[in-house]
Amino acid sequence: MIGLCAGVYSWLMLHHFQQGAGDFNWAIWMARDLLARKNPYDRTMQLYPLPAALFALPLAWLPRTVAGGIFYGVSSGLMAFGLTRHGYQALLVFLAYPFWAGTLTAQWTPLLVASACFPLLLPATLAKPQIGFPVAAPHLSKIGLIASAVVLALSFAVLPRWPWLWAAHFGEYQRFIPLLVSPGPLLLLALLRYRDKDALFLLLAAAMPQRWFYDTLILWLIPKTRRQILWTVLVSWVAGIWRWYHIPHSFIEVGRVSVLCMYLPMLMVILSRSLAPSRFSGLGRRDAGPFCWNKRLWQRNNTPKP
Repeated sequence: MIGLCAGVYSWLMLHHFQQGAGDFNWAIWMARDLLARKNPYDRTMQLYPLPAALFALPLAWLPRTVAGGIFYGVSSGLMAFGLTRHGYQALLVFLAYPFWAGTLTAQWTPLLVASACFPLLLPATLAKPQIGFPVAAPHLSKIGLIASAVVLALSFAVLPRWPWLWAAHFGEYQRFIPLLVSPGPLLLLALLRYRDKDALFLLLAAAMPQRWFYDTLILWLIPKTRRQILWTVLVSWVAGIWRWYHIPHSFIEVGRVSVLCMYLPMLMVILSRSLAPSRFSGLGRRDAGPFCWNKRLWQRNNTPKP
């Protein structure tokens, strides 16, 4: 139901604002160029690596608004399915402003969040590596690595020189790096919890070039409790209200608001875990929390003892 509603809403927004498939346009154009035996990197502003085209191939024949809606709907459904493996409270993540910002342009971030839950989806992180790498790094698995290797091999078989052709477009990418935008250096305080994988994930995400608020949806892999999810979701809408009444003059301005409304609240979540060790101990480990890979171990660690 979440996937269906998200897909229909995204299609309506894409159609209303006449955006085609939004951000997914680039993957569709790349797929169509390859099918027409054209070099996809002859297109100005083609900033996506070739593996992105493989995800667009099944939808390349559809009208672009329909393709964008289907892509965002399926991605949202997979994200919901992955997050609810250990409880429905994780669905509160869908209230976050970055998710709704993504519906307007059919973004990749829901699929990247889903890739943290399902190893077979790990190749999706290759399609948007600056956002996907922080997700992939703590969730590597044998199945995920094999799947990613297959996708990379297919991309090289189709166009062996694509990494060099892609790199030639890097200068066209307008971006900000959260860690370098004031007050972004405060995020280095996460090193106080360096044993917590979420702290390293936050720093890695903050060191990546980003463009808009929707890129921060991956940060909701950090909060584990209902209270943490709800208050970070609430603060994220400060950015949404700000954007509604103000047109940013630069991406640095967007970065500053992202740090204040998304990154710093996540830092507070991580640092607050030390205030109640009995409640938060182990939440940063791979075998704990709603993103646990070992369900039986998580249940054993979190079942009240008589």
